[in-house]
Amino acid sequence: MEFYHQPVLLDEVIEGLNIQADGDLVDGTVGGGGHSYYILKNSSPKGKLMGIDRDNDALVAAKKRLQEFGERVTFVHDNFKNIKKIFYMNDWHKVHGALIDLGVSSFQIDSGLRGFSYMQNGPLDMRMNTQDITTAKDLVNNASKEELTNIIKKYGEERWAVRIAEFIVKHRVEKEIETTHELVSIIEKAIPKKAREANSHPAKRTFQGLRIATNKEIEGLSEAISDFVDILHPGGRLAVISFHSLEDRIVKNIFRDLALECVCPPKLPVCTCDKEAKVKIITKKSITASEKELKGNSRAKSARLRIVEKLTG
Repeated sequence: MEFYHQPVLLDEVIEGLNIQADGDLVDGTVGGGGHSYYILKNSSPKGKLMGIDRDNDALVAAKKRLQEFGERVTFVHDNFKNIKKIFYMNDWHKVHGALIDLGVSSFQIDSGLRGFSYMQNGPLDMRMNTQDITTAKDLVNNASKEELTNIIKKYGEERWAVRIAEFIVKHRVEKEIETTHELVSIIEKAIPKKAREANSHPAKRTFQGLRIATNKEIEGLSEAISDFVDILHPGGRLAVISFHSLEDRIVKNIFRDLALECVCPPKLPVCTCDKEAKVKIITKKSITASEKELKGNSRAKSARLRIVEKLTG
């Protein structure tokens, strides 16, 4: 199955990044190279791009998609959260723009072999980086009932988390849970038919929660966003696309904190914190997909784009 990823909010990202000719940019989650292709087109003729991804399959596809740009592209197999280390190792310093797309690619979702899909049967894996140790199977079969409940409730925002965790723990006493469809079957038994959401698969939220936990997607996200701001030139912009409320809340809050000029108690007559705003918020509200885009890509429905511009050096 060929790796592909239809870039969401493409026009909004390109416009929001305010890409200049010869500007250098970073795509922290390059995926199949969809966004990066147009970033490079708009930063021609000499603008460089670093494409980072923790999924090696994505990098293989991105190299093929972006091959026409030759040495203008640097590819890195790593987690974008290590951006400062990545820059140091590759002798990069400051860039004029950066993108982080926190979504999962269509390939990862649709391929049963990767274990992300509740529609396709396959090994219960869910690792974005197949070199990582912990799989979703490890969590499902070894985490306590309380730990599973927390994962499914916090990361999956599933109101039936307690009952689903109970059913998982009860089932694994008799047999280890090995495949996605085994897990789906357990979830379907846990959620009463009358309580299921219309037009939504009953396993959707649980799979989301397990994927986030397996890949530690939330851990260190605020710090990573702050690090991305640090590697921008003044006037450079950072765009972040999130796909569920927990991620979007983190992005919104760190952007707000970075934009604050003072954190002194309101009753103090004079500012003593000496804090300076690092960014200006470009998107007062998150940008969502247009009706036109949704007709061609229903997975863009939950996408939220937020953008800031670097102020200080």
